[in-house]
Amino acid sequence: MAYEDIIVTREGARMTITMNRPQRLNAFRGQTILELTEAFEEAADDESVGVIVLTGAGDRAFCVGGDVQDPSSGMKEKRRGHHMAERLGSAMRNNGKPIIARVRGYCIGGGNELNMVCDLTIAGASAKFGQAGPKIGTAPLWWGCQYMPMVVGEKKAREILFLVRHYTAEEAVRMGLANVAVPDDELDSEVDRWCDEILAKSPQGLRLAKLGLNARSDFLYSSMQHGYELMALNHVHGPEPREGIAAFQEKRQPDWSRFRDGAAPRPEGAGAGE
Repeated sequence: MAYEDIIVTREGARMTITMNRPQRLNAFRGQTILELTEAFEEAADDESVGVIVLTGAGDRAFCVGGDVQDPSSGMKEKRRGHHMAERLGSAMRNNGKPIIARVRGYCIGGGNELNMVCDLTIAGASAKFGQAGPKIGTAPLWWGCQYMPMVVGEKKAREILFLVRHYTAEEAVRMGLANVAVPDDELDSEVDRWCDEILAKSPQGLRLAKLGLNARSDFLYSSMQHGYELMALNHVHGPEPREGIAAFQEKRQPDWSRFRDGAAPRPEGAGAGE
């Protein structure tokens, strides 16, 4: 298919998929998720592909998650987008080819969840990892909450998901979010080395290893289904995401106090006895 939000290139048995929205720090919209899914499914069906590299265009970001300023992202599109993410996760985990995340700059929110679904991560020194959910009134329920404890441990996962701090490339390596950190100007050569090593291995052996390794986390799919529904309901009907996203767009601190005082927001004009 003709792509609008991504670029797909081939070099021998290596396929590189680049999220190409640098003006939005490679934040994804529904169109981006659909195109990523198509590209990963194409790679799965192409027996000549031996390794896949996922990266983001430009120097500032791998991906900063969902594009909250996308004008085409209405309520219906948001619900559909969450269910499209399920297909993307399956296309990445079940395609039998090792996927390397090449990370430079921000890898935040849904971008970090994309990173976790990749099999391996090579980070440049400029990389910054983290989540965003509670900052904008939601939670990372597409692999984030489910898979994070398996990657970094239970206590660290709660720190990452509750406090939504940013972590350096070296910190990401220490906690297991990345395999190696290198200077930015060595990032491409390091990715090349890892791809070459993978392509020197048996394709079927790699496929079997990936399937076997995935078996431990495959049981999370039921939790993922719940997560998609919860995200869809929260984003479409939840007042807290509306406040969080509005605050982000208006460059102000969100006001969460009214959601903690026990008084649920009421429709305009509702009286005390209603």
